[in-house]
Amino acid sequence: MKLRVFYDGSCPLCAAEMKQLAAADHQGQVELQDITQPDFGERFPHIDPVAADRILHGETDDGTLLYGLDVTARAWDLAGKGWRVNWLRWPLIRPVADRVYLFFARHRHRISRLLTGREHCEAGTCSPAESRQQSSRR
Repeated sequence: MKLRVFYDGSCPLCAAEMKQLAAADHQGQVELQDITQPDFGERFPHIDPVAADRILHGETDDGTLLYGLDVTARAWDLAGKGWRVNWLRWPLIRPVADRVYLFFARHRHRISRLLTGREHCEAGTCSPAESRQQSSRR
């Protein structure tokens, strides 16, 4: 694992992206952790789930924390598909992309409802990669 991503597993769009990421990550470089799991606080006491609910959090092997689109860009880069999102980190685009991301993060459940017909995932119905999550807990 080179990056641990802390995501909102109750968000249909977020979970869908994590499913795509897990499918693309053939080398197992990214570990996905759902902040809505009941034991999240016990397993990751250094991550505030309220803050992680407001903005995507990521943690590198050396403990460095990343946030927002920096997490997304690093994760997709590690999965070999960085070209999909790395342009969002270009200097002239970055400030606008970060503001759009914060808007999306704040309204992700409503946006999910508009795009998928579902505002929330119920009891693991959107789980990205149950087997990958289980193996990372060992």
